[in-house]
Amino acid sequence: MDVERVKCEAARLSPWTHVATVGADGNPDVSPVHPAWEGDTIWFMAYGSSVKVRNIAHHPNVAMHWQVTEAGDGVEVWGPAEVFTDLDTKRRLWNGVFSYDLNLFAPGGPEGSPEVAFVAVRPERALYLVNYGIDGRYTWSA
Repeated sequence: MDVERVKCEAARLSPWTHVATVGADGNPDVSPVHPAWEGDTIWFMAYGSSVKVRNIAHHPNVAMHWQVTEAGDGVEVWGPAEVFTDLDTKRRLWNGVFSYDLNLFAPGGPEGSPEVAFVAVRPERALYLVNYGIDGRYTWSA
């Protein structure tokens, strides 16, 4: 399997994924995000004060899991995450990268939303399961 298939299967499954992070206290946290691929990088928008952003500051490795379908298909991706709060990144990602209007969540736009951060996940490996792995288990590594 290659990264293009990972992107394709993830998109087929859901526009949403759950991202798992680990805090400074060692406890895990999972939250839903609406990601977008830009090249081989996965981006999602978050608030700079959110638990996931604080956790990434302590432990940058994350896991992302696309919701399993009724057929039991699922995608999981692992890799390091990095938080960006700079205006250049916000401007670049604000229009045309995501499949939804970011202004719905941050109406100030890139310039008027200082609380907004973008998280980049650079996948290192992925797993695609067909029918919970019964009908196929496909892996990818960078």
